[in-house]
Amino acid sequence: MGAYTLSVTIARPYAEVVDATRSALADQGFGILTEIDLAATMKAKLDVDLPPQVILGACRPPLAYEAIQVDPSIATVLPCNVVVRSVGEATTVVEAFDPDAMMGLADNGALDSVAADAKQRLVAALAAVSEEE
Repeated sequence: MGAYTLSVTIARPYAEVVDATRSALADQGFGILTEIDLAATMKAKLDVDLPPQVILGACRPPLAYEAIQVDPSIATVLPCNVVVRSVGEATTVVEAFDPDAMMGLADNGALDSVAADAKQRLVAALAAVSEEE
């Protein structure tokens, strides 16, 4: 896990973990606003091969709205990126950008409660995905 991510490694195939991640995020009130197939994009743009991985742009509208009310520029780091990446036939990593790291960029104490709520929900979603093993 990097200093700026929340991460779990799961002993399950990639496709199953993508579905489980979507479900776990939805259970925490996040919708998926964007989806980028990183492997397909890199193949199309650079003709390089990457393991299967997707970037899910997850957003919980009440948190996003609250944050934007405090600091409209926070929209530049929304939505919360969650990456699901294959690291083998039966092993997958799920990583989310840590809201605490995001707050380090914003440096606005009024956003601390929003970041704490988002982090709690992302940690719960990652835990739910890893518990399904």
